[in-house]
Amino acid sequence: MALILLVEDSRFLRVAAEHALTKAGFRVITVTDGEEALLVAIDKIPDLIVLDMLLPKLGGEEVLRQLKANTITAHIPVIVLSSLSQANAEKLKGEGAVAYFEKSHLLLDGSPVQLIKAIETILARDSTQPDSFAIRTKD
Repeated sequence: MALILLVEDSRFLRVAAEHALTKAGFRVITVTDGEEALLVAIDKIPDLIVLDMLLPKLGGEEVLRQLKANTITAHIPVIVLSSLSQANAEKLKGEGAVAYFEKSHLLLDGSPVQLIKAIETILARDSTQPDSFAIRTKD
């Protein structure tokens, strides 16, 4: 059973995502700020990280940079969740994210099916494939 680190400061979105991921069969650890995300990622070495961009203490972009710069965590795939527009997807992909989802299209309608499918795809991918690819969502 894969371990997912969910980094989200909004209690509503964190609980909704944690419930959906647990129901889909993943083990989930949740944290609410960027500093805690880095500490837990190094300590627990999750199989995948779902990372919000707007976080207290240390923003998501900086968390992503530090995760990818650290040899302990660089291999961990990171899916970005953001309330910012899809225009940021290419920039974040360049910084190491494997996928980008807008929160408004993903969690607020109560249907995180795309996120779960993306996680399953990323975790199942062959290790010979490139480390970075983008799964883009569109309404």
